[in-house]
Amino acid sequence: MNTDDKPFFDDPGAALREIAQNPAAYAHYLADFHRVVLDMQAKLEVLRRETRVHCRGTRVEGDRMGQAFLRSFPVEKSLNDVLKNLKSISSGLEKSAHKRHAHDEKVKEVEKQRKEKVQLKARKDNPSLRAAPENPVQQGVQSPNMGYGVPTSIYNLDRRESA
Repeated sequence: MNTDDKPFFDDPGAALREIAQNPAAYAHYLADFHRVVLDMQAKLEVLRRETRVHCRGTRVEGDRMGQAFLRSFPVEKSLNDVLKNLKSISSGLEKSAHKRHAHDEKVKEVEKQRKEKVQLKARKDNPSLRAAPENPVQQGVQSPNMGYGVPTSIYNLDRRESA
């Protein structure tokens, strides 16, 4: 049996392929992971606090000041590292969802720009496709107000032509 002959349900990547192709599904899928990561993070923070209290409170007869803290430090550090990694995973998941959405927006923008470019080139190459001027002026006909030119902006007010 070829790999091409496999039914849809036998392909383990089919569902993820569909998710990867749809930005909304991608964001929803990552949001599910994000919720799980945030839940783990909250539970591990409680565990960190309880472990800290227990380990620092565990004293052995003959301990000097700070020895309980020094014994608990490696345990606390390992859990702090895990929490730090979970926070970076959480922010990475958010970033990835935003970047995926931005990618689709960029693709749509590029498609639109290319279509406009093709249209402009077609207009340039074929004069019959050009838009007609808004105020067509017939050739050979002079405007009735030839004595004074109408100023086109406030910056041209002092440059009127006399007859």
